[in-house]
Amino acid sequence: MNVGAPAGCVSLGLGEPTWDLPESGRRALALSAGPCSYGPNAGLPELRRVIASFYGIAEECIMVSSGSQGALFALFMAYLGAGDEVLVPDPGFLAYPTLARLAGGEAVPYPLAPDGSLDELAFAAVLEAHPRAAAAIVNNPSNPTGGCAGETALSAVAAACEERGILLVSDEVYRELYLAKKPTSLADVSDYGIVTSSVSKAWGAPGLRVGWALGDPGTLEGARLVHNSMVSCVPRPSQEAARALIEDSGAILPAARAELKMRWEALAGALEAELGIVAEKPAGAFYYWLRLPELSGDDTRFCLRSRDEGKVILIPGSAFGGRGRGYARLSYAASPDDLREGLRRLGRFWRKA
Repeated sequence: MNVGAPAGCVSLGLGEPTWDLPESGRRALALSAGPCSYGPNAGLPELRRVIASFYGIAEECIMVSSGSQGALFALFMAYLGAGDEVLVPDPGFLAYPTLARLAGGEAVPYPLAPDGSLDELAFAAVLEAHPRAAAAIVNNPSNPTGGCAGETALSAVAAACEERGILLVSDEVYRELYLAKKPTSLADVSDYGIVTSSVSKAWGAPGLRVGWALGDPGTLEGARLVHNSMVSCVPRPSQEAARALIEDSGAILPAARAELKMRWEALAGALEAELGIVAEKPAGAFYYWLRLPELSGDDTRFCLRSRDEGKVILIPGSAFGGRGRGYARLSYAASPDDLREGLRRLGRFWRKA
């Protein structure tokens, strides 16, 4: 949707913070001195220590990675093979089925609840119907719906995966970005499974490409070997900046949530003014799952027209799975001014559809 977009588009498509990199991260990058050497494959000890302190876990339960995407790729490549099935949310982050295919496996979608949250009964039904499943992934909070997984649902999913001995990964990269209650982590309800996250979202630093996986050291060891072959190590200056950011979490995370709240309020006001939609507040992340007008045609066509004629970029819901048809993902990580202008432009198409 971004490649080939006409000049002057307002992008409500990309899922990345638009607020400034926090000062502590900028300062760490500026102070980087001496040779720019490789770091240890496992990550800088200083970074591992601050991650361990942040989560209250042992350092051996941490794998530093090239973004959370690097951790996911390494896990899939280490533990999936030809013909293995991977349960992925539908709608869900579009990288999950791609990662499954790259590892030689096959993505099997499981439906989310109507509010975009994890539905443990639907998950269990799909798992029961697919005895060849070797892995499953949950996204909490969800990209693209903004829904979260409750304690009961997470506990049930973890128990079902543990009983079958399949790899469970909880992608929690948006967990620190919420508008009300902090989402429950898989680690809060179970000792089973791997949690992934990064400094890309709540710490406002997607360009650093620093993430991590947390869990059983034996499971992480296989993924670490793959990750070493992928990138050798995460860039040292990025790790130093990530360490500074995580150390400064007490100031950075509340400020990030304030930025999120300001953007949500701008979006909610514009949705009502321009589209007549009184929006329910998403549980987490910075996406609004927008139901398109029934007569608008397919979602991809609607979003292409919105881009090319109205100069506002959205992501078609069908990109996130079959159950995304008829929706668009709107990222409210954009600035408040861009949100208001984007919705003003979108309103013209809405009234025609």
